[in-house]
Amino acid sequence: MGCVRGAVLAISVAIVLCTRYAACEKYDYINLPKAHLPMYFKRFPALEKQCVENEACPYRAVITSQSYQNRKDACWGYEESCTERNRYANHTCPGSHVGYVKSKQAQLDTFYSQADFGFVRDQIRETRIMCEPQFPHDSSLECSKYLRFCRGRNLMINFTDLAQRRSEPLRYKMDVLGPGQIGGHCRLHGERLRDELQHISPLQSWGPELRFFERLERPPIEDGRCDVVIEKPAFIMKIDAAINMYHHFCDFLNLYASLHVNLSQPGAFGTDTHVLIWESFTYLSPFAETFKVFTKNPIADLKTYAGKVVCFRNVVLPLLPRMIFGLYYNTPIIYGCENSGLFHAFSEHVLHRLKVRMSSRPDDRIRITFLSRQTRYRKILNEDDLMDRIAANPNYAVQRVSYGHELSFVEQLRITRNSDIFIGMHGAGLTHLLFLPKWATLFELYHCEDPNCYRDLARLRGVHYLTWERDHLVYPEGEGKHPERDERHAKFTNYAFDVDEFERLVAKAADQVRNHKEFRKFLHSKTNRPTKKDEL
Repeated sequence: MGCVRGAVLAISVAIVLCTRYAACEKYDYINLPKAHLPMYFKRFPALEKQCVENEACPYRAVITSQSYQNRKDACWGYEESCTERNRYANHTCPGSHVGYVKSKQAQLDTFYSQADFGFVRDQIRETRIMCEPQFPHDSSLECSKYLRFCRGRNLMINFTDLAQRRSEPLRYKMDVLGPGQIGGHCRLHGERLRDELQHISPLQSWGPELRFFERLERPPIEDGRCDVVIEKPAFIMKIDAAINMYHHFCDFLNLYASLHVNLSQPGAFGTDTHVLIWESFTYLSPFAETFKVFTKNPIADLKTYAGKVVCFRNVVLPLLPRMIFGLYYNTPIIYGCENSGLFHAFSEHVLHRLKVRMSSRPDDRIRITFLSRQTRYRKILNEDDLMDRIAANPNYAVQRVSYGHELSFVEQLRITRNSDIFIGMHGAGLTHLLFLPKWATLFELYHCEDPNCYRDLARLRGVHYLTWERDHLVYPEGEGKHPERDERHAKFTNYAFDVDEFERLVAKAADQVRNHKEFRKFLHSKTNRPTKKDEL
């Protein structure tokens, strides 16, 4: 596929991992990067106080450190009391405010709402009660606008038809559920729910499922209606193409953003959770290790519960990968802005949970990673010549890699994380830019007439982007034709490149890296020395 671009419940429906702090003495449900801890503990000051008083708390030394105290006022950016000055990260808009905004401030505000923690803020603000509990043990459901994010308690889903009447594989289907097959014992605001059914599409909203939500006369769990009760906090996910990194990481980014929308109690980042993927295909993906960031338990699918009535104590229906004006597949990223704090936090969260670290380096050479394609199309015909030219430069440390199935995804991330320049042809592998260091340059060797896809993703992540600048010095093997449609298509051929021009562009990227203040800071910092214990 190509690249394109309320009210609050009195009784909390947030996922609950630890009902009392005492039940979580090991604190292993936190497991966040040090730089994220000030924002996390600011949300839960009682937990911070308990941790300081508990010598067994592994975060005690961090909380009492000077670097942490200097950031005591830090916040993610979606909290109502969070000021712009105290946000986790601030985006920049060095480009002119052109297009549909009338001022520089409007440009900054628009990017924040579209592509940063402002998007999370807006989901929280828009959340309204759809099915209201009357008593503490009732069911409940609340959703953001257009049913893009929902969460509920004590809900029932009836999957009996999947065993009795459905034999075809289920993926991207809008008729998995029918009338009476989803509901809860609560006061249903039916008209309010129907008002949000405007984005009926498999991956745009939860409308296809929740349009059938009904009020049950009795609590389903207490009434004995459930064949299975999911006691662990659960996420039900409708995912994009799991074989393609660009598309599948839309799922992971939206799941991470959903953790923040749901961050109303300390255990919301925990991994003792249940993930149900809304299709009958057994989940299989070269990027499956990423799910370890979110759950330590096996992934379920619709086959797991076919023929059963399933009840969920606490369930989240996360943000979806192809929402209109969503993250990041359809983000209408405004001109001139870059560096989303949300994208940066997601990158750091994934790397931390998968234990991918920045390695020390023995010298100041620029580390260049060249991503070699082992595919039918978009191969580089003179790849050896390009590699030989830059490898001869003593200022570069060059490696050629193929991110195939023989190399684990975590090992791929380790290579990417320790690259200063990442070079590759247009393709989903360039999604690795999400995990480059902040000073890095992504060199998309040729964009194949799709110029905005990875340029925009690089803008969102906040890394420098470079692509081929002189079209007369790139040499396609043939015109290129779409394999299914008889039309010209630049993505379906192979290319050779002028070696001198390639060398010039790599040098341009290297200059960008060397002049980046964060790179200079990195070279002269703690990297080759023991880490200070109180460093955030």
